[in-house]
Amino acid sequence: MLDKTRQNICTLPDVAADVKAKVAGTLEWVGMSEIEMPINLNADVDVPSTIARVRAEVSLDDESKRGIHMSRLYLACDETFSHQSIDFVSLAKLTQQFLESHKELSHNALVEVDFDALIRRKALVSDNSGWRSYPVSLLLVREKNEITHIELDFSVTYSSTCPCSAALARSLIQQNFKESFSQDNLDYNKVMEWIGSEQGINATPHAQRSTAHVRTILKPDCTQVPLKKYIDIVEDALQTVVQAAVKREDEQEFAKINAKNLLFCEDAARRIKHVLVKQDQIEGFWLRVHHHESLHPHDATAEASSD
Repeated sequence: MLDKTRQNICTLPDVAADVKAKVAGTLEWVGMSEIEMPINLNADVDVPSTIARVRAEVSLDDESKRGIHMSRLYLACDETFSHQSIDFVSLAKLTQQFLESHKELSHNALVEVDFDALIRRKALVSDNSGWRSYPVSLLLVREKNEITHIELDFSVTYSSTCPCSAALARSLIQQNFKESFSQDNLDYNKVMEWIGSEQGINATPHAQRSTAHVRTILKPDCTQVPLKKYIDIVEDALQTVVQAAVKREDEQEFAKINAKNLLFCEDAARRIKHVLVKQDQIEGFWLRVHHHESLHPHDATAEASSD
């Protein structure tokens, strides 16, 4: 009975392999996307296991063939993601498997992995800490026997306080001070009480949650995923990243940092570009910032890239 079952499987038709394409032609990429896989990341920071969405594709270089073997791509992904930590070494081996299972059909292969990475972050002042989630994407491209392209993409969320709004608020506070005091009426205690009251701060600048999307092209010899390294570099440049665990002393420190780092979208983009151009392991980059305006119903945006 078992032999008969095997015989039936062997005789099942394979249209993709046996039937020639009605319209011949090569295709740059063919495969699957949004494949659900578990992921254990080998990075420079501990990241809890999570769910990834995987894109697995190969080129179709035999123009007479109708299609590729999709199941072979899936099974290779299943084997890798189920039993290995994911870094650029394991992804490189995975693309090699793609090509070995598509001999004479395909010369190039790629794998792209999208997931959210949870990283533990310390509070600004207090002894607390909390989780921050970062959208991450890894991309590796193989052309025959050579790795030609490695990407690490991520997004960072930060606060941006408008410099123009801050200047206008300061102007109103000055005007309010003139109306409340005169040179002959500058009692220190009254001034201190006034400054600490709602009456004294009669205008505040508008701020908004903002997002920086960063795409880095790493050198082909990169192995472990340098996730924390580059997230930290971008966050340190911006200074005003959003917080997880916050007590009053942390919130006060956050307000202080924002006041020292007033940001137009142009300022944020320039800060990130300035630090990325200094990184020897980055061959190129692209970035785009979105300031999700609280004054307007639209975003303020800026974009930059390496030369």
